[in-house]
Amino acid sequence: MTGVERTTEAGWSAWWRRWPCWVARAAVLWAVLYAGFGLVCALSGNSLLYHGGDSVASGLGWAVVAVGALAMVVSAAVVQYGLPPALRVLLWAVCGLAAITAFSLLMDVITLTLGQGVDSWASAVNKALAAVGAALLAATARSDRRPGGTAVREPSAAPRLVQRAAWTGTLAFVPYAAMKLVWASGGTFAGTTGQEMLAASERNGASGIFLALESWGLDPTALLAALGVFLLWGLVRPWGQVFPRWTLFLRGRRVPRWLPLAPALLGAATLAPYGVVGGGYLTLATAGVVTIRRGDFDSSGDALLVGWIGMVAFAVYGIALTIGAYSYWLRTRPACPVSVSPE
Repeated sequence: MTGVERTTEAGWSAWWRRWPCWVARAAVLWAVLYAGFGLVCALSGNSLLYHGGDSVASGLGWAVVAVGALAMVVSAAVVQYGLPPALRVLLWAVCGLAAITAFSLLMDVITLTLGQGVDSWASAVNKALAAVGAALLAATARSDRRPGGTAVREPSAAPRLVQRAAWTGTLAFVPYAAMKLVWASGGTFAGTTGQEMLAASERNGASGIFLALESWGLDPTALLAALGVFLLWGLVRPWGQVFPRWTLFLRGRRVPRWLPLAPALLGAATLAPYGVVGGGYLTLATAGVVTIRRGDFDSSGDALLVGWIGMVAFAVYGIALTIGAYSYWLRTRPACPVSVSPE
């Protein structure tokens, strides 16, 4: 590394450590951008809510304008007056609204990763902007709580209970991955053959990459589940804090905290509520209170079976990911250096 690179890296590191000084101003800029985006969508009639095969006219653009305007006022007040309790409460409230708006962003990321276009670009951009805003508003709400130290902690494993949660989240994905791989290999599950599932995926607009992997016996969602399990164990094991040997040129270097935490928080915020709410719906369907749609399956019972396998996997894994991310965040916080008093 050259001297210029070291100076640049040190400058970025120093700027990042001063985040409590600038994050409220960044939140103001985001709020202006977000409100402007909502205003353009509202005036152009571009819907930000997508449902099924048609964009739903919902007036959500004006709701985005309202959230952005409220965030702008609150963040500007923090810049001017600091963080009294009332402003902190308002920040967390607006942060919650932004987080709700960002729900299902992970699904858009997955479809783009698989080479498939999103259903609505306006909706996808709205979710991405809302996720950035939720992070900035949360950071602003904590900007008066300075870190307790600067010393780097030694890599450590998560407590035993957290690792048990990781095992639970891993095992919850086994039936889901097995079901998907049965279909990908041409087998039959829940009365539906692999060929029928492949035809249904093609009919529902799956991308060429998705269909190619399926035809090779590799289900993309099973592969993503494997990556999710890898992320989960990176959060609870020491190799998630220092790059291991097999990473070649990166080995021995510290893993940036944001690298595992960003996808972990995105996944937890999507999968945990999706699985829990979906599980509640399936409970009502199992009890006969509501009727579940057959979809691409031969009977409602088959659809219910597949639904339970998926929702249990998402809910349990999402909760385990939340626990693992929180443990990782605690274990990688800067520690107070130990001072030795002279005798």
